[in-house]
Amino acid sequence: MPFSSLAPPLDVELRPDRPALLRVDLRADAASWAAEYREALRAQVTEHGALVVRGLGLRDAGQVGAVLNRLAGPLMTEREAFAPREVHGPGVYASTTWPANQPMCMHHELSYTREVPGLMLFACLTAPERDGATAVADAEEILQALPTALAERFEREGWMLTRSYNDEIGASLEESFGTDDRAGIERYCRDNGIDFTWQADGSLRTEQRRSAVVRHPVTGRRCWFNQIAFLNEWTLAPEVREYLVDEYGADGLPFNTRYGDGSPIGEDVVQLLNTTYEAHTRREPWQAGDLLLVDNIRTAHSREPFTGERQVLVGMGEPRRLADHHPEASER
Repeated sequence: MPFSSLAPPLDVELRPDRPALLRVDLRADAASWAAEYREALRAQVTEHGALVVRGLGLRDAGQVGAVLNRLAGPLMTEREAFAPREVHGPGVYASTTWPANQPMCMHHELSYTREVPGLMLFACLTAPERDGATAVADAEEILQALPTALAERFEREGWMLTRSYNDEIGASLEESFGTDDRAGIERYCRDNGIDFTWQADGSLRTEQRRSAVVRHPVTGRRCWFNQIAFLNEWTLAPEVREYLVDEYGADGLPFNTRYGDGSPIGEDVVQLLNTTYEAHTRREPWQAGDLLLVDNIRTAHSREPFTGERQVLVGMGEPRRLADHHPEASER
C-alpha cells in the first residue's frame, strides 16, 4: 500500500536482533502527533514488520485509546478470544490473562478468525521489573526456515483449531462470541466457517480449518500465518497439560491444534516450530510509555515471562479478510 505524507521523514534505528526503533522528542499531544505521522509510521511498519516508538509518554488508557484510534482508525472488537481480557475502552484491552512465569509463544493474533487484524498496537503503561518483552518474528523468514516437507504439508492442508468451551478455563461463550444465546452462537459459527457441536451437558465444541500460509495483502509475499504452536497441547507446561488431560480428556482440551486433515501434530513438530521461532526472534525490553506497532500478517509476536508488575494495553486495527485464508469444508 503506498503512503504519502507531508510530515518530516522519520529517523528509524535498525539493529540486529531487535525491532526497528523510533525515538521521539514529543513537544505536542501524543494523539495529535500520531495523527500527523500516521502514514509515515504505517510505511515503516510495512517496510520492517514492527516498530517501537519511544518517547510518547503514554500514561493512561484514555490517552492510549486516542493514540491508537489516530493510528488505526476504529479499533476492532475482539471475537473468538481464547482467554478473557479486561476492557479499557472501545477496542482497547489489557493483555491476555496468562501466568507471568509462563511464556506466550509466537503467534499471529486471531489467525483462526475469518476477519483478522492487519495491525496490532501495544502500549506499555508499566514496564515489568525484569523481562516480559513483546518479542516479534518475521513470518517470511519462518516459512523459509521450516523444513520444506513440513511447510508444504501445512500449506496444502492448512491447520485445524479445536475448542471445548467450559465455565472454568478460557473465555466464556459471551466473551468469545459476543452473546451467550445459543441461536446467536450458531449463526456466528455458520457465518464464519466453524463446525460446532453442543454436548449433552450444554457445553460447546468447535472445529475450524484455516490456511497456515497466506499471501500478504500488500506485498504479495508468502507468510507463515497461524497459531499452530501457540494453541497446541505440547506448548503447554507439562504440569498444565497433564492437569487438563486428566480433567477434560485428550479430546476435550479447552483448545488444541491439528493438521488440516484432522490428524494430531506430534510434540516434535511443535518443538521444531517453537525452536524456529526462537532462532528468528527480535526483542526490545519495554520502557514505560512505549508504543509497539506490528504488522500482524507479516510478523508474529509473543509475550515472554516476567517479574514485577506489567501493564500493556492492546488494540487491533485494519481488519482484513484474506482471500487465501478460508478453506471451505467441502475441500476437506
